[in-house]
Amino acid sequence: MKFYLSSYRLGDETERLKKLVPKGRIGYIPNALDVSTYDPLRVQSHIEKDMNSLRDLSLEVELVNLRDYFGKRDELKNKLDELGAIFISGGNTFVLRQAMRLSSLDELLNELRDKRDFLYAGYSAAGAVLAPSLESTAVVDPLEAPYPELKRIIWEGLGFIDFAFLPHWRSDHPESADVEKEMEYCKRNNIPFKAIRDGEVIIIE
Repeated sequence: MKFYLSSYRLGDETERLKKLVPKGRIGYIPNALDVSTYDPLRVQSHIEKDMNSLRDLSLEVELVNLRDYFGKRDELKNKLDELGAIFISGGNTFVLRQAMRLSSLDELLNELRDKRDFLYAGYSAAGAVLAPSLESTAVVDPLEAPYPELKRIIWEGLGFIDFAFLPHWRSDHPESADVEKEMEYCKRNNIPFKAIRDGEVIIIE
């Protein structure tokens, strides 16, 4: 699996992103935005902006709402095989982790881990959820559990990277001040981390 992990939105490596998409198609996953306190109109505007940015790269973009796949593992597997790439919105990491569990996306990604032509892309929460643990993320993200099917917090990340992914560092973003606190938490608890500014991207091939 290849990874394109941006601090915010698409980041400054969009030509690389376009080349990494194997079939010219990408599924957009918005579920980190399933937060009870978020304004639905602003969320919809956010989703449309993200999807249009991907379309501006001449990619074919399909909305893949994980809520439509809760308890439907095989259907989601078929969709991932069909697309070959996903782009996950930022938002709340704990909410995204729960949606991944309920849809079996976490299991399916683990099965795809050794597939060289599958792309996992996204920003903010999409990178944070890949860490071994979401412990440090609680410094920034509220502990949300919006789905009736699963009301407990999942603290285990996917473990695809061996460091905490800290986006929005020293950026013009509302969470930037909390990122400094998250860095201090990581240092105190000997948690490896990488902090990146908005615009920056970590690419793993």
